[in-house]
Amino acid sequence: MAVTLAEFVRWLEGLIPPSFQEDYDNSGLQVGDNGASIGSILLSVDVTPEVIGEAALHGCNLVLSHHPLIFRPLKRVAYGSNSEICVAEALKRGIAVYSAHTSLDNAGNGVSHILARKIGLEGIGVLEPLKGRLLKLVTFVPESHAGAVRDALFGAGAGHIGNYDRCSFNLKGEGTYRAGEGADPFAGGVGEYHSEPEVRIEVVLPSHLKGPCVKAMLSAHPYEEVAWDLISLENEYTGAGAGAIGTLPAPLAGAALLQRLRELTGLPVIRYSGDPARTVTKVAVCGGAGSYLISSAVRAGADAFITGDIKYHAFTEAPADMLVADIGHYESEKFALEILYNLIQKKFPNFALRFSGIKTNPINYYGYDKTDQIS
Repeated sequence: MAVTLAEFVRWLEGLIPPSFQEDYDNSGLQVGDNGASIGSILLSVDVTPEVIGEAALHGCNLVLSHHPLIFRPLKRVAYGSNSEICVAEALKRGIAVYSAHTSLDNAGNGVSHILARKIGLEGIGVLEPLKGRLLKLVTFVPESHAGAVRDALFGAGAGHIGNYDRCSFNLKGEGTYRAGEGADPFAGGVGEYHSEPEVRIEVVLPSHLKGPCVKAMLSAHPYEEVAWDLISLENEYTGAGAGAIGTLPAPLAGAALLQRLRELTGLPVIRYSGDPARTVTKVAVCGGAGSYLISSAVRAGADAFITGDIKYHAFTEAPADMLVADIGHYESEKFALEILYNLIQKKFPNFALRFSGIKTNPINYYGYDKTDQIS
């Protein structure tokens, strides 16, 4: 069965909500006709004119990238900048472009989590959970239907707190109403004052599930007019956020961890600060430019912090003995494509999926002597 671009995006954003992205970002659909059919996808960290050409060569009708094609607003599409060329060529060749950037960074089991797994960490959790992404839904239900409404809410994704699910608060009380002309009351007659034993149900849900949860509640609720409230919460949402933290199966010398990072990333060198002789057990990571999380890693008790794009002064923010390693922006995020590949393959096994063969990483290393080692 053919899948339209709109249907594919709706499915993908159900797993990687755009609401998880940072305020400065532009994750989401960049170019494309929502009504077009999708069945062949090219995966790439970046979108360049060469990547668009590669997609056209292999008949791919969607480029799915990590870094957004349109990050800053375009004022024209006149074959000037690389972004303009990509937009123009994508439109001309009928190729859609979708980018999952910080939405995928912050998603549960996102970019930092796969990096943590590649390094070999266990017991992985979010380093800095998102805030302001939780809602409390409150509704009042006849006692006879409370179980059905709770089940509907749980089925739509409400009621998850940490490692627990089907969480709710329930308080019995009395609801009253009088049905007017044209009403179809659950109990009692038109014009009659009625008192009904009710249950006040409270559940917590991530804001991106507001629509499905409200719809499920209304569908299961027996009242013609449903009383319900949505309350914004400032609590941390531990199911999503920036960075990841976990522990190594066995303590490892810092130098050995740096060597493991070289082998994992293929980098000739690793920039680092701290003591490579220190024994490392607890490790925090962040794909991309994550030096802003150094203080979070320190508070979490990490022995080492791994990310990309660390500036000189950011290195000085860490304790002197904490191992801080810069493994490059591209290298710390390239595994994001595996996340997307596995999600799509599981849902759409008949899709033709291809990893881009274009080298989009602009960073190179000159003059490195492979005999150099940490002393």
